[in-house]
Amino acid sequence: MALRDGGELCRAVIVPGNGAGDVEEGNWYRWVRDRLKQIPDFQCLLQNMPDPLTARKTIWLPFMEKTLQCDEQTVIIGHSSGAVAAMRYAETHRVYAIILVSAYISDLGDANEQESAVHGNGRRSNAIVNKLFSLVQLMTPSSCGLNSRRWQIVSRQNSTNSQTEGTSRMNNFQN
Repeated sequence: MALRDGGELCRAVIVPGNGAGDVEEGNWYRWVRDRLKQIPDFQCLLQNMPDPLTARKTIWLPFMEKTLQCDEQTVIIGHSSGAVAAMRYAETHRVYAIILVSAYISDLGDANEQESAVHGNGRRSNAIVNKLFSLVQLMTPSSCGLNSRRWQIVSRQNSTNSQTEGTSRMNNFQN
């Protein structure tokens, strides 16, 4: 896949949801990473995140920039709170695309989610979509307890270059 500057897209970064445990053992992360690594000259990074239970914005976003090196040649695949972090990151950084798996737009009234501060006061959707080539959202009917109306809100907030896919087969895209 060609990049806007004529280069080739050659990397993805998976940002897991908080509380996922060892990302090598939990959910679908390793499976996706291993499939993407089968693409010639393609790199996919999957690492345990610092502060894995609370997912503080002040820790996760710098880690995405400095350690995972998310940049304009990177597709960020974010799951749950990792999807929220991907949206937040894309507000202030250029990335090639984000794939949001079970994303959500509020702290759901959960004290741990409130402490993460990744939710803030809503998305600056124009800031996000103006820095992206593409945005894909994957959802299930019970993703993080959200109903389809909330998914429509996420989709509207990120409407440019956006597509949403749904399934009824999995709960929050976990095992």
